Amino acid sequence: MLMRSPQSIPGLWRHPDFLRLWAAQTASFVGSQITLLAIPVLAVVTLEASALQMGVLAATGVLPTPLVGLLAGVWTDRLPRRAILITSDIGRAALLATIPVMAVLDLLSFTYLCIVSLLVGTLGTFFEIAHPSLLPTLVHRDQLVDGNSKLEISRSGSLIVGPGLAGALIHLLTAPVAIVLDACTYLISAGLLARIRTGEDRARPIRATRGAWAEAREGLALVRHNRLLASMAMSLAVFNLFSSMINALLVLYAVRQLGLSPAELGLVFAAGSAGFPVGAAAAGWVARRIGVGWAIILGAIVSDLALLLIPLAGAIPGGALSLLIASRVIATLGGPITAINQLSLRQAITPPHLLGRTNATMLVLALALAPIGGLVAGLTADVFGIGLTMVVAAIGVQAGFVVLLVSPIGTIRTLPGSPASLS
Repeated sequence: MLMRSPQSIPGLWRHPDFLRLWAAQTASFVGSQITLLAIPVLAVVTLEASALQMGVLAATGVLPTPLVGLLAGVWTDRLPRRAILITSDIGRAALLATIPVMAVLDLLSFTYLCIVSLLVGTLGTFFEIAHPSLLPTLVHRDQLVDGNSKLEISRSGSLIVGPGLAGALIHLLTAPVAIVLDACTYLISAGLLARIRTGEDRARPIRATRGAWAEAREGLALVRHNRLLASMAMSLAVFNLFSSMINALLVLYAVRQLGLSPAELGLVFAAGSAGFPVGAAAAGWVARRIGVGWAIILGAIVSDLALLLIPLAGAIPGGALSLLIASRVIATLGGPITAINQLSLRQAITPPHLLGRTNATMLVLALALAPIGGLVAGLTADVFGIGLTMVVAAIGVQAGFVVLLVSPIGTIRTLPGSPASLS
C-alpha cells in the first residue's frame, strides 16, 4: 500500500473505490437486516417452530464460521478479495430467492430453512473475512479508524432502517416477499463491488506453494502469540457464546412471552438501533480522548451491561417494549465504539499478507461457541423456560468485558505505525 503523509491523503468521501465499497456494504446490510427478522418470523409464525428449533435455526447461521472460517482465510489471502465478495453476494442472492419459491409451491419446511441458513452463512463467512481484509488495500493506514467508522455508520443506518422496514414489509407483503427484496440488495452490492478499480487483484496472485492448513496455522500462531489479538478473541468468544443464547430466543421471547407483534418487534430493532450511528461517529473521538485501548474496554462495558435489561422486560408489567428498546439503544451505542477500535487495531498490527488468515482466525475464535450457545439456549428454554434462560445469558455476557479489563489492551494509546509492532 502506498504510504503518503497525512496532509497529502485525500478525504475518503472523495475516494471512488472507498465510496463503492461503502455503498455496496450499505445495500447489503439493509437487505441482511430484512432477512435477519424475516427468517425467524417465518419459522415462528408460518412453520410454528419450537424453542429448540429456533435454537437449531440460530446455530445454522453461525455454524459455518468455525467449520470453514480458517480455510476461508487462506483463500482470502490467495485469491482477489473483491472477487470473493462479489461471488458471495451473488450466491446469497440465489439461495435466498429459493425461499419464496418453495413457499409458493407449498414445499417450504423447517429443514429447508435450516439448509439455506447454513449455506448463506457459509458464503457470509467468506464475505465477513474478505471485507475487512480489502479495506487496508484501499486506504492509508492513518485512515483506518475513519474508514471503519464510516463503514460502521452505514451498518448502523441499516440497523435502524432495516428492522423497521422488515417489520412493515413482513406485515404488508409477508416474510417470503421481504426475503426477495433482500436477494435484490445482494445483487446491487455485487454490482457496486465489480466497479472497484483497486490494484489489489493484480498485486496478489494465487499462492498455493504449501497446504491450506499449513497456511491457516500462520494466522492461528499470530493470534496465539500476540497478547492483544488473543485477548480480543477471548473476549469476543465469551460475548458471542452468551449473546447467541439471547439472539436465538429473542424473537420467540418477544412474540410469545412478551406478546409483541412483528411490527412492534421491528420497532424494537429499528428505534433501538439509534445508538449505532452515534457510537460509530464517536469511536475515533473517544479513542483520541482516552486512548484506543480504553475505548475498546469502555464500549464493551456499556454494550454488555445493556443486555441485562432484556430479562427485566418480562418482569415489569407494561414495560416490555420500552425496556427492549432501551437495551438496544445503550448496547448499540457502546458496540460500535469497541468494534471499530478493535478492528482498526487488528488491521494496524497485522502484516498485509496475513490479513485474511488473521481475520479468519479472529472470526472463528469469536464465533466458535456461538452455535453451542444457540443450541444450549433452545434446550435450556425447553426445560427451565425462556425467562430464566435470558437471565443466565445476560449475566454471562458480562464476562466479555472482564477479559478486556485484565488484558494489556488498556495500555494502547494510539495505533502502532507498523504491523506486528506490538505483541
